[in-house]
Amino acid sequence: MGCLVSLPVLSMSDSSRSALIDGAKALACSAIIWHHLAFYGPLSDTLHAAAPAVSDWLVQYARMAVQVFLVLGGYLAAASLAPHGNARQRRPWERIAGRFERLVVPYAAALVVVVMVDVLVRPWLDDSGMVSADPGLWQLIAHALLLQGVLGQDSLSAGVWYVAIDFQLFAFSTLALVGTHWLALWARGRMGWHGHGPLTLAQWLTLALAALSLLGFNRDSAWDAWAVYFFGAYGMGMLACWGAHASSTRRAWLWVGLIAMLTVLALALDWRDRILLAGLTAMLLVLALRVPQATRWCDWAPLRLLGRISYSVFLVHFAVCLLVNALVVSLWPDSVPMAIAGMALAYGLSITAGGLLYVLVEHQRPTWRSSLRWQAGLVGAGLVTALLA
Repeated sequence: MGCLVSLPVLSMSDSSRSALIDGAKALACSAIIWHHLAFYGPLSDTLHAAAPAVSDWLVQYARMAVQVFLVLGGYLAAASLAPHGNARQRRPWERIAGRFERLVVPYAAALVVVVMVDVLVRPWLDDSGMVSADPGLWQLIAHALLLQGVLGQDSLSAGVWYVAIDFQLFAFSTLALVGTHWLALWARGRMGWHGHGPLTLAQWLTLALAALSLLGFNRDSAWDAWAVYFFGAYGMGMLACWGAHASSTRRAWLWVGLIAMLTVLALALDWRDRILLAGLTAMLLVLALRVPQATRWCDWAPLRLLGRISYSVFLVHFAVCLLVNALVVSLWPDSVPMAIAGMALAYGLSITAGGLLYVLVEHQRPTWRSSLRWQAGLVGAGLVTALLA
């Protein structure tokens, strides 16, 4: 540990920092795609029969890559909302609305594709458990508003629950940080308190909320449609941001210690592999972002590109998996080599489709008009496909 104790103050460029984050996103996105390929559809059954150990690992452990996304989401939220521990008070409701637009436009576009593909592949995959039932109006509206989990509606596509949770977490964090700003102003005016101490009020609150989530809400799956269930990992990502940007090595190690303390307490109370991964990711993020050499391994153009388009890939990959499953099962229903080749094809085509969605939709500047158009398009496409089915 001695060589790390003497680390210099962070001086990493934005390019190096984004290379590391893009690389982590790319790997996490790939893990999620392979988890869904191993979990859903006839290709997953063929893989399990041929290589049960590989299949079981992908099903049980690859899904935990979601924790990496949660930590990175918290890091990026803190970098945007309170990079030095004090909340930026620039139109919080506008920030929340902007986040909704950025999330929902490509999300709704991808779901339009999914509901159409569902109808197309149903003759081949109707008994696979992979194809959603005909969507209802309330189900479609709930998805368009990112409320499907809260309202108990069946998901139209694998993994889209995360989009709703991401928006909840961002909105929750924004309002919580704004609250600390006004509380600090009140305390300064009434009691002359100037907030001197090892942590700012916003940082203390984030630490407390992360602890509350890890030690309480995250232990009860009844809360898994709400941000409080996931805020432990997200909050550790916020702590990692403040550690990575700390003004000295001593303060950076303070943040690593706080993340480690949260992780150990949470695991001692109730062991959860996903929390171990979240804690390790947050701690490694602090250390890696303070050592420029640590980013060189992921400063590879294809990896960075996949990281940049990872959200679009994540959104559209299940539609691609549906199509490839239907194709392979109709032509080579019992072929192990073709099942494995089909999975590899689905992975490659998912990246291609995600790149198209990124260029055509996500990369365009979202507005409330484009958001409404795609939300209405999702509801309309869902109703039309239900009538045609």
